[in-house]
Amino acid sequence: MKSAATLPAEVAPRGDLLACPHCDALHSAAEPPPGGRLRCRRCGAVMMTNRPGALDRTLAASFASVILMVGAMLFPFLELSTYGLHRQASVLDAALAFSKGAMVPLAIAVGMLIIVIPMIRAVALTYVILPLRLGRPPAPGATIILRLAARLKPWAMAEIFIIGVVVALVKVAGMASITLGPAFWALAFLVLLVVLEGASLCEWSLWRTLERSRRP
Repeated sequence: MKSAATLPAEVAPRGDLLACPHCDALHSAAEPPPGGRLRCRRCGAVMMTNRPGALDRTLAASFASVILMVGAMLFPFLELSTYGLHRQASVLDAALAFSKGAMVPLAIAVGMLIIVIPMIRAVALTYVILPLRLGRPPAPGATIILRLAARLKPWAMAEIFIIGVVVALVKVAGMASITLGPAFWALAFLVLLVVLEGASLCEWSLWRTLERSRRP
């Protein structure tokens, strides 16, 4: 079983502090034990992890997410057949379904949340991590790009979209014949990769890796 420790609450004299993302409690930053994780003293949330190969898994998940998102936009998402009528829809069709009249802002929001933002975040993580794994100095602007990826995380909602589609398909299944296209499976695998990335990525460890790579 992986070890789990609690972060010390004392304030570090050199100002190396870490705030809990859930309750904002300040802790002295400490290196997690190998294969373990450190929790907040106040709320028990996991704040840092030290899993072997975490950067490799995050890089692989981010790179694969870019490929899957491109495939999801190029291939059909699903096909509906009823009474001899056939209709194919893509992910872009879903985003543009409300692109008329007063619903245009909703169409823009849907396109940003399920396509643009997940793509930007996956590309950003790949941009930051790839040079580190190749043993090279950090890419130009890596700190800014990593900060952008962290801020975009709550707004990347491709997994919410696919869950909503599954719920809708259950209700529509009795009224029409549904054929799932390659784009549907691409987004389904994307959801699994998002879960893998969330379980593997420790932003604090990634920031420390960036800092160490900048040192001569």
